[in-house]
Amino acid sequence: MTAAGPAATLRALHHGRRPGDPLVLPNVWDAASARVFADAGFPALATPSMGIAASLGYADGQTPADEMFAAIARIARAVDVPVTADVEAGYGLSAAELVGRLAEAGAVGCNLEDSDHATGALRAPEEQAGWLAEVRAAAGDALVLNARIDTFLRGEPGPAAAVARARAYAEAGVDCLYPILAPPELLPELAAAVPLPLNALAKPGGPSPRELGALGATRITFGGGLQHQATATLAQVARQLRADTGN
Repeated sequence: MTAAGPAATLRALHHGRRPGDPLVLPNVWDAASARVFADAGFPALATPSMGIAASLGYADGQTPADEMFAAIARIARAVDVPVTADVEAGYGLSAAELVGRLAEAGAVGCNLEDSDHATGALRAPEEQAGWLAEVRAAAGDALVLNARIDTFLRGEPGPAAAVARARAYAEAGVDCLYPILAPPELLPELAAAVPLPLNALAKPGGPSPRELGALGATRITFGGGLQHQATATLAQVARQLRADTGN
C-alpha cells in the first residue's frame, strides 16, 4: 500500500487503467473467501450485501446493521489489501455515524445506493446527492465512495436518468459511479457522459470483466454472484457425498 494509506491505494487503482483492463474487485462474503482472493493476487476486495446476507441466513436487504458491520470487520481483518464495503443505503445512520462504523470495521471504501428500502422506490436525486456530500464531508479522503445508481433496477431503462443522477453525485464528491444492471450496450454512452470511473456488474453468462472494460467500465464487481457460485459448488459436493455414502 502507499504511504498515504489504504484509501489512497484503493482510489489510485481506479485511475490510469487501459480499456479492457478494468479494476476487478471480487465480492467476498467472509474471512475465508477474502483470504482466497487476496492470496490469488487481487489488489483490493469488495463485500456484497447480498452475499453476506445469504452467508448469515438473511434475505437480501434484511441483515441488521450490527451484523453487517461485524462481517465487514472480519473480512477486513483477514487480509492485507484494501476492502470496500456494500452498506446498502446506510442503515439510517447519520453520515458521521456511518463513516465511524466503516472506520471501526476497517473498510476504506463503501457502496451507497439510492433506493429507499422503506418504500422500495428511488430517493430523489437531490436528496441522495446531499446525503453523499455529507458522507464525503465526514470522511474526507479516508473513504472511497462508490455511488450506486438504481434507475435501471427500478424500471427506468434509458440512460438519461442515470446520467443526470451520476452528474449530481459526482458534484457531491463521490469517487466512482455504479449504474447497476445497466445494459452492456449502454456502457460506452454512459462512460462518455459521466465524469468519473464507471462500475459495472459482471454476471454469469454476460460479458467478461475484460469485455466490460472494453465497453467503458473502469471497475468490475460481482454482487452476490461469487457467493452464489460457491454455494452451488458446495451443493454439488453435498449431493455427491450423499450419493457416495447412501445416507
